Amino acid sequence: MARVFKLEDTRNIGIMAHIDAGKTTSTERILFYTGVTYKIGSVDEGTATMDWMEQERERGITITSAATTASWDRFNKKYRVNIIDTPGHVDFTVEVERSLRVLDGAVCVFDSVAGVQPQSETVWRQADKYRVPRICFVNKMDRMGADFDHVIRTIRQRLGAHPVPLQFPLGREDNFIGIIDFLEEKVIVWLEETLGAKFETFPVEKLWDKAFVDSRPDVAGALKGSAIDKKFYDDHRKKVIEYIAEHDDEVIDKYLNEVPLTVEEMRKSIRKSTLALKIVPVLAGSAFKNKGIQPLLDAVVDYLPSPVDVPPVEGVNPENDESELRLARDDQPFAALAFKIMSDPFVGHVTYIRVYSGVLKSGSYVLNSGKGTRERISRLLQMHANKREEIDEIYAGDICACVGLKSVNTGDTLCDESKPIILENIDFPTPVISVAIEPKTKADQDNWVWRCSGWRRKIPRSAFPPNRTPGRRSSPAWANCTLKLSWTACCANITCRPMWDAPRWRTAKRFARRPPRKASTSSRPADAGNTDIAKLSCIRYPTPTMRT
Repeated sequence: MARVFKLEDTRNIGIMAHIDAGKTTSTERILFYTGVTYKIGSVDEGTATMDWMEQERERGITITSAATTASWDRFNKKYRVNIIDTPGHVDFTVEVERSLRVLDGAVCVFDSVAGVQPQSETVWRQADKYRVPRICFVNKMDRMGADFDHVIRTIRQRLGAHPVPLQFPLGREDNFIGIIDFLEEKVIVWLEETLGAKFETFPVEKLWDKAFVDSRPDVAGALKGSAIDKKFYDDHRKKVIEYIAEHDDEVIDKYLNEVPLTVEEMRKSIRKSTLALKIVPVLAGSAFKNKGIQPLLDAVVDYLPSPVDVPPVEGVNPENDESELRLARDDQPFAALAFKIMSDPFVGHVTYIRVYSGVLKSGSYVLNSGKGTRERISRLLQMHANKREEIDEIYAGDICACVGLKSVNTGDTLCDESKPIILENIDFPTPVISVAIEPKTKADQDNWVWRCSGWRRKIPRSAFPPNRTPGRRSSPAWANCTLKLSWTACCANITCRPMWDAPRWRTAKRFARRPPRKASTSSRPADAGNTDIAKLSCIRYPTPTMRT
């Protein structure tokens, strides 16, 4: 089967943000407007496609990253967009870490009232570490207290970025009806009765036409609510064009000579500066009210990189320890990175991989270069959250799931047997607590050991050293709730249920300067010979902010 989408027409993006900024809601609208789903899912009602776990739907939060694929039509051309929706809680920041490792671009969502929040700073630093180009989406412009300018200021001050607002909201709070596009000098107003699927577009000059504004009470209320006039618009558009020209040597000459810049020239300049991490395009909308998603998809296609726009992946040849580069091309030797392992009750362990070069066919054999083992790809799956679509082959630049891998852990490299290579592993944060876990009954012992083995494959830092008590395992993690929710999901379909001991704080030297919180005296004494961990029975949610 031939490639459906060209490599340069592929986008691998992640949605990242602070808690409740609207990541999953934005993703649900993307799936609806691209035709992947026939109705809009709701996080509050527990019907979101991307929050497929029972624990996620009960709590209304994202716990694990979910992948899906959509296509978007831009300038009469189809583009493929692979999307990973990531959690916003710091307890599950490892999901963001391993997703950003394999993504080419990212969309950072901000709350229009709160602006930059603590987890926003964390995911921004993670994106900086992997040099991931990103665009910003100021969400919830319909909320009371929404302030687009405040978000721009916090992005500049707290993140040290260079935001470029390509749009400005038309109205705010209850009067928010659409956006003003500075580049194309047009206004987009979404139609409520179509759930945002259809919208009205007209030139921005009509906003200054009194007869037109008098005939449109919604536009008149939006202009009054946002305090926009012609001078405001002209000043802001001039600043945007000036800021775009400042970061591009090819455009600055035309701008200084007062030569008008075309929309295509500005769009090309923005893309170039975004890929170089010089600027961050900013858009506005309200995902819950179905406004702003279509321009966001246009910006993903226009400004975020394709696999050919990022530098070639670098690895080490295990035979001679020399560095090698793999270009994002189908005719290159196969190389992929396993970045996530999920337990499926129907097919077993499912391994998510990002293909950097070459082609992989179902039924073929690959080499796990880190362990030197030969693996057979029994099935290839295109994942849509927890739904699966079987495919025959996968190409360079794509993300898919494999079934049948026996000894592959998260972070392992899969490659061509004749051209081995080891790619850079995922830099997981260091676990900061440890909890002793054991099965309830002796009959569940064998099943429990198998579950421990599967969990160790998902997160390599979880070493599971045996405890002093037979059958007990010590599970390291980044927060107690991470263990609780993850193990509950892991054991959801089996009779084996864990018995939880109190969390223990890891007292390594790098954490010695931060003393643990005051704890009540435990009724059960700590192990006298254990020097690696200290008993703290009353700590339920320790803060996993320490880093190596």
